[in-house]
Amino acid sequence: MIFVQNLVIIKGEQSIIWMVDSTRWDIMSCVKAHIKDFVEYLQIEKNASPYTVTYYHDDIITFSSFLTEEGIEQLSDIDFQVVRLFLTRLYEQKLGRRSVSRKISSLRTYFKFMKREGFVSINPFNQVVLPKQKKSIPGFLYMEELEKLFDATDVTSPTGQRDKALLELLYGTGMRVSECQRLRLDSIDFSVGTVLVVGKGNKERYLPFGQFAADALERYLNDGRKVLLEKAKSPTDSIFLNARGDQITIRGIHFVLSNIVKKAALTIHVHPHKIRHTFATHMLNEGADLRTVQELLGHESLSTTQIYTHVTKNHLRNVYMNSHPRANNT
Repeated sequence: MIFVQNLVIIKGEQSIIWMVDSTRWDIMSCVKAHIKDFVEYLQIEKNASPYTVTYYHDDIITFSSFLTEEGIEQLSDIDFQVVRLFLTRLYEQKLGRRSVSRKISSLRTYFKFMKREGFVSINPFNQVVLPKQKKSIPGFLYMEELEKLFDATDVTSPTGQRDKALLELLYGTGMRVSECQRLRLDSIDFSVGTVLVVGKGNKERYLPFGQFAADALERYLNDGRKVLLEKAKSPTDSIFLNARGDQITIRGIHFVLSNIVKKAALTIHVHPHKIRHTFATHMLNEGADLRTVQELLGHESLSTTQIYTHVTKNHLRNVYMNSHPRANNT
């Protein structure tokens, strides 16, 4: 049990404030008491996405459960040794490096907030070194595979027109699946061939799209979408709708791509992020510079985009071997 001062305990829609040192709460209640304020900090000051907020919230609850299991009763007892034990537990659960890194980042941010607000004197996660990530080469589709996907969509049906427009736009812009799912009718400007997307941290950027995507979108918006919208219970300005006329979900987009793959009789696994990988890889293979691809993908750091250069090295070598007069003696 611990002494709690100036804590806000949320019960339903009411906030009850304890100002007396003698009030005692367990460590789980103490940690949870600050989550509402921390979430507001993430949303307002850090401009974090809903997904980030959810991940941070879940990571904090995981850590507070660990503290309860280990019998750690006071915030002041949380030091580097406790953190090391927590990391050991994570690795015992066979969590990957990426998952562990995310939890460390979440909790480091949480305790930074707690220290700023005066609830703790140190940030026990400051000393933790993030585990090195394996630089895995992203998977991508070859043009022949993409063509089979495009050919597999049935543009004579409303959902088929939607699927074709969805696939063309994902590949034509490289946008994230969450960005695509949130598109509104006023996001598209056919006169200049651009789409306005809202990315991570609610940052906006304009993405160009080509004639294939434009044709597929216009067909869908002028025909298929209107048919789907007739089934909706209420009006919506979302571009991509499900079979019931409601805004499609991210899960729904995954389902759409899986169905297209089945119709194309391909044995590969295709998800929206793989389409994004394919966009970036093809752009670099055709001579686009890294900075341009970075801006199109909405990456804050160039190092995030550089992972695609590993994919293109084989392409560059093949071009060199086939083009340079003295590359080989055959």
